[in-house]
Amino acid sequence: MDLDEAFRTVGEFGLYQKQALAIVVLAQVYMASQSMLIVLVGFTPHYHVEQQQQVPSGAQGLVQKVVFTEDVDSIVTEWFLIKQQAYKVSLAGSLFFAGLLVGNVVLGPLSDKVGRRPVYLSGLFLEVVFGYVTALAPSYEVFAVSRLLVGLMNGGIGVVSFVLSQEYVGKSYWAMTGTLTSLGFAVGIALFAALGYMIPPWRNLAMAANSFGLLSFLLSVTLPESPRWLYCQGQMERAEQVLHHMALRNGNAVTNLMLQRDAAATKVSKPKRGQPGLLQLALHPVLRIRTVVLMYVWYSCSLVYYGLTLGAGDSTGSRYVNVAMYGLVEVPAYPLCMYFINKHWAGRRKSMSGFLCLSGSACFCTVLIPANGACGQLSGSVLSVTLLALVGKLMVSAAFNIAYIYTSELYPTVIRNAGLGVCSMSCRVGGIIAPFVPSMRAVHSSVPFTVFCLSGLSAGCLGLLLPETLDAAAAETLDQL
Repeated sequence: MDLDEAFRTVGEFGLYQKQALAIVVLAQVYMASQSMLIVLVGFTPHYHVEQQQQVPSGAQGLVQKVVFTEDVDSIVTEWFLIKQQAYKVSLAGSLFFAGLLVGNVVLGPLSDKVGRRPVYLSGLFLEVVFGYVTALAPSYEVFAVSRLLVGLMNGGIGVVSFVLSQEYVGKSYWAMTGTLTSLGFAVGIALFAALGYMIPPWRNLAMAANSFGLLSFLLSVTLPESPRWLYCQGQMERAEQVLHHMALRNGNAVTNLMLQRDAAATKVSKPKRGQPGLLQLALHPVLRIRTVVLMYVWYSCSLVYYGLTLGAGDSTGSRYVNVAMYGLVEVPAYPLCMYFINKHWAGRRKSMSGFLCLSGSACFCTVLIPANGACGQLSGSVLSVTLLALVGKLMVSAAFNIAYIYTSELYPTVIRNAGLGVCSMSCRVGGIIAPFVPSMRAVHSSVPFTVFCLSGLSAGCLGLLLPETLDAAAAETLDQL
């Protein structure tokens, strides 16, 4: 039997797959806490500088003393990252995202070559280790380097864990498992905010957040290798062993499960010499077109998502509530996109493009709201802008989730992680650029939302060039494209 038939025999989403997915989702909760760590541990409280008169060594002089007016324990208060040193907080955040970018490009393709499980386990283990280095850092320099290394591991295992969540189950469940991993990340942001409220000291918070990763690693040791990856590598016996184990844990009596020995597929499934996975994305005519379109879609999703977060988020109020809302606002997007992508009249392609266009349209509507002279916008208009921005973020969150699912279905198994890694790289570029867009208000107040509008609409239209994958057979090799 072929692989899809084998999954239907052993159970496409049985008890064993549910347990494996729960472990992968727990890893998403941990990765979310690491992504948002700098928001809480890098918080800058109010302070003032006092001039104190001292007489050191017989010489009279003035000494400045920094006094923090809030009872906050953060890296800012510990290492006095204020004034000329304030940039170091943003630098630590930038180093984390730079690590994400490198991890997407390096570890994603590596898992296509050596396997999903070894890359996932080693990356998760190292992220936990570097996470403890963050919590115990004796100086800012050690803290900053540890954030870079945590980001490197986080970016890599983020892609691999998403792929595992889909390759453990039958193709008919890919949309659901992909959505659950994204939902786990959103819930993880809210849980991290609650954890930060209960454990304010930044070192204790970093240690507690890292405990999610330690638990996830201990549970992940029980995960098997992806049977789809084993199959496309020609390791039929190992793939059959994993499937037999799944069937046993699912309670299905499967005694004679044998996969097709397709010599041609096995030969093609392994990358040719001199053609690493990333190079095939540019050389293969079908993959080249898909990659260019998907990279722009991911870039636009990230630009609009993070840009609207900065524009719609309220900088005042409790920082814990702000972080929690940052995650919870995404939750309604996932059942929404799940409904549409499984309908034949919508599917993956139209749903992703539609949500992107709706996000761009919401941003366009904010441009039409008039300002009230020098006093700014009317109170009703402010509320309308906020609501429209949140609607835009809701729509782009749904599009972002579909982009993950859709991308994994557009790439064959032999190069899936490489494709997701490159798309994630362009996603990180969009995230890096997003904070600079609001500064374009210096040109005109409507420019930032115009940028988000054009990005969403153009990505939505460009996404229509991709093929539909709903109910289509999953490609395992390049020949099947």
